Amino acid sequence: MKGPWFIETLARNGDVLHRHRVDSLPIRIGRGYDNDYILDDAYAAPRHAQVEAGPDGELVLVDLGTRNGVVYAGRRSDRLVLGGNTVVRLGHTTLRVRAADFPVPKELPDRTMHGWEGALPGLAGATLTAIVALFTMWLADTQAFRPFRYLLALAYGLGAGLVWSGLWAFGNRLFGRHARLGRHLFIFGCGIAALMVFRLVTSAVGYAWSIEVFTRYGSHVAILLVAGMVYFHLTTVKPEPRKRFAIICAALAVLGSGLVLISNDQRNGRLADELYMSVLLPPEMRATPDDSVDEFMEDVAAMKEKLDRERLEQE
Repeated sequence: MKGPWFIETLARNGDVLHRHRVDSLPIRIGRGYDNDYILDDAYAAPRHAQVEAGPDGELVLVDLGTRNGVVYAGRRSDRLVLGGNTVVRLGHTTLRVRAADFPVPKELPDRTMHGWEGALPGLAGATLTAIVALFTMWLADTQAFRPFRYLLALAYGLGAGLVWSGLWAFGNRLFGRHARLGRHLFIFGCGIAALMVFRLVTSAVGYAWSIEVFTRYGSHVAILLVAGMVYFHLTTVKPEPRKRFAIICAALAVLGSGLVLISNDQRNGRLADELYMSVLLPPEMRATPDDSVDEFMEDVAAMKEKLDRERLEQE
């Protein structure tokens, strides 16, 4: 067999951490310094395994009688034929062996958007977060203007954004080599901005045309938006496989909506988040005519009949 061969140490997500070239067989692997490939692993033996040529010209990995052995596909193997994609574990080290003529796939399209990361998206995300925090405080503020309360809301908003984005950046660094904190902060800012716009628009439209479904079931759209945020975070950490991430996020959204419906049913006996339109805005924003007192009393009478009937059935 003609070399050279390359021993590749792999991370948990399959990324190559290190490559070592060996020009001849056999290849001795272990923790000792007299090996061709030294494992910096306390769980590997001084002479752990050896790669040699098999009778049919294939590469064969042989366990040299070690305590932890050679593990492939979750099972220990004393002698294993190696292909270019065969991944084995020696101690706590995961590796594979490939020949120099091993075919590699064509160049993949770049879906990581390297041009959109760093300080610019991070600043944009922080700005969106600050706007949402200050605007929410302004809507809820019913007291005299005090700058301290707005500064506190701003600090809480930016702090939450940094904690959320920092956790995703840590995962990105752990599984994808680069932290990409700026892009994760941008995703967070866009997500909470979308939530705020949804709340404002649906509240105004629901109040203007008496569309109570917006307030009764609006939490499910919020859950869907959060699932979308998680999807974009996941695809930033690992651009592939997007379809699997989409299925996972959709399943989480369905699970979250189901839990909300169950909680509503246990709390008030209905699936809706609220029993009535709770949004109060200036009367000028009403686009539909108000009900008269007579119509209101008719509705109350109909409700009374229904309640009386249900009470009789329970008795």
